[in-house]
Amino acid sequence: MTDAGPWVPARRVLPALAEAATACRGCELWQDATQVVFGAGPASARLLLVGEQPGDHEDVEGEPFVGPAGRVLEQALAAAGVTREQAYLTNAVKHFRFDQRGPRRIHKKPGVAHVTACHPWLVAELEAVRPAVVVALGATAGRAVLGRPVRVTAERGRVLDGPEAVGAVVLTTHPSALLRLRGRGGYDEAFAALVADLRTAAAAG
Repeated sequence: MTDAGPWVPARRVLPALAEAATACRGCELWQDATQVVFGAGPASARLLLVGEQPGDHEDVEGEPFVGPAGRVLEQALAAAGVTREQAYLTNAVKHFRFDQRGPRRIHKKPGVAHVTACHPWLVAELEAVRPAVVVALGATAGRAVLGRPVRVTAERGRVLDGPEAVGAVVLTTHPSALLRLRGRGGYDEAFAALVADLRTAAAAG
């Protein structure tokens, strides 16, 4: 496995980056995925939200956060007073990693090597958007943004110093974690905590 560096254009403009990403062969995940799922949102966004990787819906549609977790995130952003014009959405890894079980494709967490291989794309997006605050959704995204392992439960909801060109970072849970709570209790509390973290990020920007 190499990394995406050779495929990332020097020109940090979102349309050029998105087009170039379709040809990326920086890791093996492109072989089984339907397509690359690049980030989406305005280059003027104040907040840049980073998830783990595309899911099944995203892989089919080619857009980030269009599945069930995306709907939870959209509701949380609205509750936090953040409009879609203020947010750019992307993932640490741009191809869907999964296990095939019969007709179903089951999410498989990307490895550290995949996060590392895809990191040049995330850096390029950060340089193109220059957000005031980066929101890392979950531990994989937190590692990609901060360059170190993170513990969401211990670090969430605080404004952290990011590496160069990142600025402020707020770590929170991935909305997919909330989906697992539906029908089991605790969903309302987890949703309120996510909204609170998003409000913290919005205020920091």
